[in-house]
Amino acid sequence: MKRVLRKISFLTFIIATLLLIACSSAKTVNFLVPVDTRTKPIAIQTKQIYKLENSNVFASNDFDGARLNGFEQVNDSTALVIIYPENTPINNSPYYAFKTWSSNPKSFYFTFQYPKGFKHRYIPKLKINDNWTIIDSLNVFKQDSIVTIKLNLSSKAQTVAAQEIQSSNDVKNWYTQLINGKGDVVSLKSVGKTRLGRNIPILDIHKGETKGKDIIVLLTRQHPPEVTGYFAFKSFLETILNDSELSNKFLSKYHILAFPIMNPDGVDLGNWRHNAGGVDMNRDWSVYNQPEIKQTVALINKALNKNKSRLILGLDFHSTWYDVFYTNKEKMNTALPTYVEDWFSALEKNIPNYKVNEQSANSNQPTSKGWFLNGHRSVGITYEIGDVTPRETIKVIGKISAEQMMNILLNKY
Repeated sequence: MKRVLRKISFLTFIIATLLLIACSSAKTVNFLVPVDTRTKPIAIQTKQIYKLENSNVFASNDFDGARLNGFEQVNDSTALVIIYPENTPINNSPYYAFKTWSSNPKSFYFTFQYPKGFKHRYIPKLKINDNWTIIDSLNVFKQDSIVTIKLNLSSKAQTVAAQEIQSSNDVKNWYTQLINGKGDVVSLKSVGKTRLGRNIPILDIHKGETKGKDIIVLLTRQHPPEVTGYFAFKSFLETILNDSELSNKFLSKYHILAFPIMNPDGVDLGNWRHNAGGVDMNRDWSVYNQPEIKQTVALINKALNKNKSRLILGLDFHSTWYDVFYTNKEKMNTALPTYVEDWFSALEKNIPNYKVNEQSANSNQPTSKGWFLNGHRSVGITYEIGDVTPRETIKVIGKISAEQMMNILLNKY
């Protein structure tokens, strides 16, 4: 009898283990063009302060979000700023960020040097006295593909960066302040840990019970330098949580899962595009080789299964050279067949002098946009903001796009 009971207990253990594995593993999603997202080595910067002995000019990459791989004297008035990517192949979007100062006030020139085949993309931003500004165009010089900038140095360090630095700690400070006092509608949770042990936060947003509520997913910072998309995400989420009548009605009906920084390793390492696993995370939405995507997908699926809910809409906030919404061509067989048309029409009506730039194609490669469609028959949109789109304009676009999303989903679905 004891032997029989032991066998039953062992079988029960095996069945429970198999069920646990089945529940915790995410179903893969197939794409026409698979991408190898297995972990690849990256080059980690040596954090240090560089000194040009002949000029008493200094540069440092010893802070989160920095990217400076070398700093060399060219002549008595010019330094070479050497920038390398974390690994290759990689998009042609060189990112840089460093602090610089001098022992005595002076004007000094900085020439950017990238590996062969890469060209300068981002207009330098300067942080002086805690304020970010765009460098004066009169202090930017271009000869063929070589870019040089002129800075007025002093003993007080200024930051020079491709885009305003928004480190994982900066993001944490923002969302901590945003959700303060909003415990009735938003819970701060953890998706899990990155390869380097950084936390991946999620804001779980709703009013009342979540059972049966349709889910909307908001993502940003898969690619570290893409802060204009993050700025739109901020404005979008702030609008959803502004305690207005519209927001309260919306959150009583829908459930938001918002991921404010998907790639904190890459952000803090100052990577051009990849995570600490040397991979473009927005090509891993198929077999989930990277821990950030694997854990995110598992959390979304857990919420769907637990609440017997549908995933109806996914917005992934990015940056590129210009404002554009990348959509899937397939719309009629999704949870919201006319949403894209309705939303874009509402944006043009409510944002002054605004014309939606839509580029539509079903994702062949494993991007989040394709995962939303192929994995869940939901509407997937890559929400791209231009590198140089004015920051106040981004706030307006983010605010109105959130308001119109809420209006459409409340009144039409």
